[in-house]
Amino acid sequence: MKPLAPALLLSVLFVLNGCTAMPSSSSPKGLTIPQTQYDARVVEPESGAALTPEQLARRLAETDVVIVGEYHGHHGSHLLQSRLQMALFRQQPRQILSMEQFNLDRQPELDRYLKGETGETEMIEDAGAWDNYRASYRPVVEFARQQNLPVIAANAPADVVRCVGRKGPSYLDQVSRSIRQALPSDPFTDTPAYREKFAGSIGASHQANSTMNERMENTYKAQLLRDNAMAARILEARAAFPGYQVLHLTGTFHSEGGLGTVALLKQRAPALSVAVISPVFWPATNSKPPLEQNRSKGDFLYFIQPLPDEFKDPEREREAMTARFQRSARKTCD
Repeated sequence: MKPLAPALLLSVLFVLNGCTAMPSSSSPKGLTIPQTQYDARVVEPESGAALTPEQLARRLAETDVVIVGEYHGHHGSHLLQSRLQMALFRQQPRQILSMEQFNLDRQPELDRYLKGETGETEMIEDAGAWDNYRASYRPVVEFARQQNLPVIAANAPADVVRCVGRKGPSYLDQVSRSIRQALPSDPFTDTPAYREKFAGSIGASHQANSTMNERMENTYKAQLLRDNAMAARILEARAAFPGYQVLHLTGTFHSEGGLGTVALLKQRAPALSVAVISPVFWPATNSKPPLEQNRSKGDFLYFIQPLPDEFKDPEREREAMTARFQRSARKTCD
């Protein structure tokens, strides 16, 4: 397998953040087409029954960990997360909000904001919040803050992930003791199905063990570092707050099909009850949503409108991807 060009490598990373479209299929009973980018139509995959966030929350009231996959920046995903958070809280007020969108080494800065010691802009800067924090994640964090609920910075440190992707797993030997101790002791645990999914996302054959070159192998290890860190942080939160329900927000690649973070959670804590809620795009050119071939993606699905194309001009897309890659490459891993 030839090394990926910079633009293609960037596109792989975007795929892993949950930005892929799906084909169409049969329509669930009673499910209406999402009318705006804010709409999210929840469905029970086996029966095809449509559910409101409140009905979904009642179904999940006794579940230990509820994981909502998202397409980052999609308003339908984020509005559903906010509505479900409130609905779950009404069923079970002992709730933890766990977020991929904050890195675990920034937990103290996030906690200071939750305690009222810093303002929002200070928190965004100090805790390294994502660029779309105000538009996408402010509502769930504010709800947790108002209700005095724990918010867990669940992701592995971004710089460490980037450097593992560039230099390989041995990079962890270079990180500070405090960071290494905060990461799981087995940070690259995986499952064959997840490896196969990753290989498929980059166009490798199903013989992933023999076809991924060193660069993509390192990228895969960086992905595993995120998943293992999030699984470990969820379990740590459950240990620190016994009996609390965890609502975990993450890119859909990390959770759909019960893979990634979900599979690692079940490996570490087989008795834990986990429910996965996964997004599926409703085809723009077909009124029938793709239910049949997506049933296995989650315990529940939610249909949303497709995201608009970023580019129509392939040359402009290539230039933009290359520029992003070059900005990332300028950061050192020494």
